[in-house]
Amino acid sequence: MSLTRRQVTSAALAAVPLVGRSPERRQRTLYIAGDSTAAQKFADAAPETGWGMALPFFLRKEIGVSNQAVNGRSSKSFVDEGRLDAILAVIRPNDLLLVQFAHNDEKSGDPTRYTEPWSTYQDHLRLFVEGARAHGARPVLATPVERRRFDADGNAVPTHGDYPAAMRALAAREGVALLDIEALSLALWQALGAEATKTYFNWTDTEQDNTHFNPPGAIAVARLVAQELLRTRVLARHDVVRLHQSIPTSWITWPPAS
Repeated sequence: MSLTRRQVTSAALAAVPLVGRSPERRQRTLYIAGDSTAAQKFADAAPETGWGMALPFFLRKEIGVSNQAVNGRSSKSFVDEGRLDAILAVIRPNDLLLVQFAHNDEKSGDPTRYTEPWSTYQDHLRLFVEGARAHGARPVLATPVERRRFDADGNAVPTHGDYPAAMRALAAREGVALLDIEALSLALWQALGAEATKTYFNWTDTEQDNTHFNPPGAIAVARLVAQELLRTRVLARHDVVRLHQSIPTSWITWPPAS
């Protein structure tokens, strides 16, 4: 039996839960579409922390954060799994859709996730931009946060190839606000140095993870995101809080895995 497009879409929306969406809608919601670097983590993954978990600490309480980032997703697989459709089903005028992908778009050996920077990557990002605008929401593109990688001379090394440049070009062409988290995080890792950055990434007694963050790292990256939201005037000055304050790592919590 073949399914209609409407039936397929309805099934996709039913199968994709919206994590962090409150039954009582706040005045304005910022939706995050992204990968594991931003995603909500649960108790079985602690101390791994997505920067999206820390972003609410830098926004006034009237701005809700609905973190829809999911481990392992690329711009392509996020769309193909119906996750963008799920966001667009509930997003409202004046909401924000913050989009950060590239870590998994780079996986050339996986056709379900791979995109080419100057063609299919931009094509999929455009779906997020056009989808948000069609619903009266504002799209925001964020270049991918950098991994922890240093050369023999102690210089922080970029790891995302042409993907950040492709996103910057698309943002300029489409008139979309761009948060240059790739450049800012690379500069931050350079300033901290190879050893100090270990305290920002998910380095434990059993794991040396140079991609994902622990609470201090997630808070640091979320601060960069909030600063960029303010710099680009996506948010007003009164929307952003605690930019220059220390955020206790105890504020990070990992709910039980459902």
